[in-house]
Amino acid sequence: MAQKQLTSTIAASEGQKAWFASLRDRVFETRAAYAIGQADMPFELFQTMDVPMVSNQWWAAVVSAKRLAPYYLDKLNEAGFHKGLCRYCSLSMASTVLGDTSQAPWGGLPKPALLAARLTCDCVQRVFETWAVHFGAELILLDAPAATHLPPRWWEQSRHHWRELFEDHRLQFMVRQFERLIASLERISGRKFDPDRLRTLMEQVNRQEEYFEEAKLAICNAPKTPVRMHEQITNVMAAQWQRGSDWAVSQAKAFRDEVVSRAEQGIAACPNERLRIMWVGAGLWYDLDFYTAFEESHGAVFVWSMYLAFGPDGYIRYGLDDPLLALASRTVSMNEQLHNPPWANEWIVEQARSHRIDAAFVLTPLGTRPSATGTRFVEIALEEAGIPVFSVHADMVDARLWDAKKMRRDASRFLDQVGRR
Repeated sequence: MAQKQLTSTIAASEGQKAWFASLRDRVFETRAAYAIGQADMPFELFQTMDVPMVSNQWWAAVVSAKRLAPYYLDKLNEAGFHKGLCRYCSLSMASTVLGDTSQAPWGGLPKPALLAARLTCDCVQRVFETWAVHFGAELILLDAPAATHLPPRWWEQSRHHWRELFEDHRLQFMVRQFERLIASLERISGRKFDPDRLRTLMEQVNRQEEYFEEAKLAICNAPKTPVRMHEQITNVMAAQWQRGSDWAVSQAKAFRDEVVSRAEQGIAACPNERLRIMWVGAGLWYDLDFYTAFEESHGAVFVWSMYLAFGPDGYIRYGLDDPLLALASRTVSMNEQLHNPPWANEWIVEQARSHRIDAAFVLTPLGTRPSATGTRFVEIALEEAGIPVFSVHADMVDARLWDAKKMRRDASRFLDQVGRR
């Protein structure tokens, strides 16, 4: 793995480890309640009610990065779960239910008080139901109401005109779903929900995402990127899972300061940069070296992923007189924005243009149907915009079918062609 160039990256990794260690101490020593939830759940409600939540996808990424995914996924298949099941959503469950669960990172996940998910794909309900039965934990499932209209360039409306963009009937429906979740959190935590506390937290989230936007703009405008993509991801995701906390805001500011400073000083993450590459999809968590594999040979630097870019466009909300309604607007269309046409492909093409992207690597994940289906529309849109596409048919956490040598060889040939354009 390439050496970390930013001190903020080291701080982000240490901060995340410290947070999880503190969580385990609270859970084991004081029997404090915590939750496990899908990445698209409203984390702010859990923070407002002082119920820590571990992201299902974050934990899957950690398990995969520790090279443990093949073991647990094999156990999943041996137990009768079909091989086409979404690995990203089921790996964490497998690591707590099957095989030697003590092998999981940091001794595994303890029993949660609550499991929570939005019903955004076919497998989520059964995965979380199975998980809840195993733990004997409460389960909350939120519906995902579809949009009835998809106006163009959604990111230009999402901050100030979110009520019109996301449709009042969808927002009101989601608020009613939130109220059911809040009732459970009140029971679990012994706290009373405070809208003012939520509003303050969301204001903090706005500030955090504004810092990330300033870092993103520095990357866009610098002649050569001042920070590699994988360091962007480390900084952003450590803060996003705790978004709005004092630590997360401070971490985002430190990252912003360092990226802007490097850009102003003309410091390039890769002085040899000749091609700017975007990565479309979740991270390749078991082979992060892939993102630096082509710097020396082709001057190809991965400069963009959805993680840094989506925070400002997806989370910032101005006009917080009704914080619960504003939070609903953050949640209700996340899948359309990140995965579904026309919103996902239109946004990604815009990102490619603003970041001066020369080529795109697009992940089509195994078994992840909503993401995989929308991916093809993203590829078509990028190609129509004149951006060459390298299709990566693989999975973000399952290394069993990943041929690192072949993928690097094929990607090198693709970059040879791009470099000759």
